[in-house]
Amino acid sequence: MAGNTFGNIFKVMTFGESHGEALGGIIDGCPPGIELDFEAIQNEMERRKPGQSAIVTQRKEADEVQFLSGIFEGKTTGTPIGFVIPNTNQKSDDYSHIQNTYRPSHADYVYEKKYGIRDYRGGGRSSARETASRVVAGAIAKHIIPDIKINAFVSSVGELFIDKPYQDLDFSLTESNPVRCPDLATAAKMEEYIKTIRKEGDTVGGTVTCVIQNVPIGLGEPVFDKLHAELGKAMLSINAVKGFEYGSGFCGAKMKGSEHNDLYNPDGTTKSNLSGGIQGGISNGMDIYFRVAFKPVATLIQKQDVLDNQGRIIEQQGKGRHDPCVVPRAVPIVEAMAAMVIADFYLLLNKVKNI
Repeated sequence: MAGNTFGNIFKVMTFGESHGEALGGIIDGCPPGIELDFEAIQNEMERRKPGQSAIVTQRKEADEVQFLSGIFEGKTTGTPIGFVIPNTNQKSDDYSHIQNTYRPSHADYVYEKKYGIRDYRGGGRSSARETASRVVAGAIAKHIIPDIKINAFVSSVGELFIDKPYQDLDFSLTESNPVRCPDLATAAKMEEYIKTIRKEGDTVGGTVTCVIQNVPIGLGEPVFDKLHAELGKAMLSINAVKGFEYGSGFCGAKMKGSEHNDLYNPDGTTKSNLSGGIQGGISNGMDIYFRVAFKPVATLIQKQDVLDNQGRIIEQQGKGRHDPCVVPRAVPIVEAMAAMVIADFYLLLNKVKNI
């Protein structure tokens, strides 16, 4: 299976399945001599792990990272960093009922047709549990760019949206509630709505907004490796993501050029930032901001029609432990992928400057 590696200089390859012995990864290209804050890395894992609140899956995993190589006396050595995250709370029997069926809007059918075999336990490699390895890599990437601030938060759940610009939000409040929404009044409504959806055996989607600040000018390449293109690829590689927009996004298509242009200040900053901190595929020093859309979780704890491997449409009810809404746990994943992209371009920029 190809497509398990991400990045150019800062490269990450992940491995493992939802109900296998462990997940893990190998990070190549991390510079030597970086002192790692292992508590901060584990904290990122705590933010993503299951069972952390009443509105997420109740699978209980410690998600404790075990580093195997590339670190000596707390610092990176410049050699590949290997790590594993043991799976300790698998309940594979929860998935025996789908051994011969294909769940709607899951990867079951296409995996089996493409590879001739699939691990049906929790979706195997297609499970969102794979993203645990990305969070480890993203936490290390953040160590490479400590002055760059990356803050993601839930900006909508279903029809409930934050109605404030990100500049008016206090990002320190994001972790104060289980929804991870820094607008507390909206967060309370979102939490109650997710609980209602869960009781109905249904699911709901939402969006995560990410803001990247203190970005140096010059990250990104002007043609195929545009900064926003790589950010889009990173976000669209996350399970359940259906859309990505940065800056003015699709709203910009409704505007006139006279309304949309970011006029300059004498110091090179811009009066507005509809460009989203990226012009010509290259960072311009302004805040980068983008929004990621997540679909409703495909597994419903209610009856629906499914396809079996004999070509029959049958009725089946979902079982197991699933999130009624993925966006609260997606916040650290979005940050991790953003950190990997920014760190990768940061290393490339500094490599170019040193030639």
